Amino acid sequence: GLAARKHVLEELGYQTITASSAHTAVDLFQKNQFDLVITDYKMPDLSGIQLIQKLRTLKAEVPVILISGFVDVLGLDEQTTGADVVMMKSANEVNHLVRSVNRLLNRKLKKPVVSVTARTRSRKKSG
Repeated sequence: GLAARKHVLEELGYQTITASSAHTAVDLFQKNQFDLVITDYKMPDLSGIQLIQKLRTLKAEVPVILISGFVDVLGLDEQTTGADVVMMKSANEVNHLVRSVNRLLNRKLKKPVVSVTARTRSRKKSG
């Protein structure tokens, strides 16, 4: 849970601050400078989506990771939640979290890069 995620990120050298509720998180967010926010979807006072909406009105540029056990069931994704990354709680969660944190924080530090190759999705025609 929360304590395990905090421990892993601190072992990697990240400074973390945890909040016991979404309202506390908003207060902390207003009073401090954060490079990244990680939130759960299901919380007692606000949903993760409601928290993301509040944070985006304050500082839209801060990346947000949403973690949930209901990703597939509720159809949660980046477009429906406003998060930069939506990830499922799972056995691989820690690895996925570390990769996502590193990617989002490195993206903030680097200048945009133009990709030389483009990936396209092809649809099979039925019939």
